[in-house]
Amino acid sequence: MERLILIETSTSLCSVAIVENGKIVCERLSDEPRAHASMTAPYISDMLKERGLKVSDCGAVAVSKGPGSYTGLRVGVSTAKGLCFGAGIPLVSVGTLDTLVWQAKDEGLVPEGCAYIIPMIDARRMEVYTAVFSPDGKQLTPTTASVVTSDSFKERLEEGKVLFIGDGAGKCEGTISHPNSVFVQCCPKASGMKTPATAALKEGRFEDVAYFEPFYLKEFVTTVSKKKLF
Repeated sequence: MERLILIETSTSLCSVAIVENGKIVCERLSDEPRAHASMTAPYISDMLKERGLKVSDCGAVAVSKGPGSYTGLRVGVSTAKGLCFGAGIPLVSVGTLDTLVWQAKDEGLVPEGCAYIIPMIDARRMEVYTAVFSPDGKQLTPTTASVVTSDSFKERLEEGKVLFIGDGAGKCEGTISHPNSVFVQCCPKASGMKTPATAALKEGRFEDVAYFEPFYLKEFVTTVSKKKLF
């Protein structure tokens, strides 16, 4: 049986699921602020108990590799590595943008006549992590951190309907006003990893558990508190 634990913590949503033979059989979600560190592992434990499983009963653990929240990605990857080390099973990774594309397809969010799917992960101000995908899920452009303007994706929009999906889509809705634009504001969910994660398991595309690192795209920037301590 093809069974995987799926972990998606790249944005504000903490999401985990179990997929068996291409179907989501168990899922946990929480949008509580800063819940990733405290809830990811307990959620996985609850799901395994519900299904009467051990971690070693799964063929692999799949984790979101980014881009996205630095802290969220670290929590997801460290949890996934711990499960893999402890149970001796492989690790696979799925890009956050790929997850959003397959989420759109699985949930029937792709509009009729769609020419492109453009997932967007919220970055700073009007910046998003994004790439252009075909409606069948193939990535057509590199993943970039882009500032969205009224002219963004103009040529793509002239070709037909374009679905903008992700937690960065909503803030772009007032800037991109082309009639072919369709916006779905949502966070990536573990269930959206189902298809690419299962494919990675079948094809044996495993990560090195010891050395795998998330794809941050941009370096983590620390800030100095303005509060006076003394």
